[in-house]
Amino acid sequence: MIRLVELAAPLAAGLNGVAAGIMLSTVIGIVPMMLAMPYDRYVRTVQFLWPRYDPLMPILNGGALVLAGFSAVAAGPGPARPALALAATLLAAVMAISITRNVPVNRLVSGLDAQREPADWARLDPRRRWRNWNLVRTALAVAAFATNMTATVLLT
Repeated sequence: MIRLVELAAPLAAGLNGVAAGIMLSTVIGIVPMMLAMPYDRYVRTVQFLWPRYDPLMPILNGGALVLAGFSAVAAGPGPARPALALAATLLAAVMAISITRNVPVNRLVSGLDAQREPADWARLDPRRRWRNWNLVRTALAVAAFATNMTATVLLT
């Protein structure tokens, strides 16, 4: 009979892998494009993209976190448990960075008027700050995915 952890751990890895892939696509394509955009196009792009990413990414990362955490507890003693616990910890860090660093920038930019660039935009422009935090959380998400995959293999 299949233990619940043998279903939960691969599902955690799958959700984590999808989220990490989406995040990696922002690092290699979307962010460099946004950095090159003038103010109005940047604001419109964020206003277009954020409502599409926002409901999906918390579900993927949160689901992966809950499933990895559950799997770490349910795995029992053995080599998979510390790997699952590490994956859950990495995913918690991804979510913490998202909530405290990237989401506030997305909210700020989503509330801007694309037609009226603030006089101090050169000082306020959050793109590089957002990029840097996104790079950190993407690296953590990819590390969590590798750890989740390792843990899944260790369960078999």
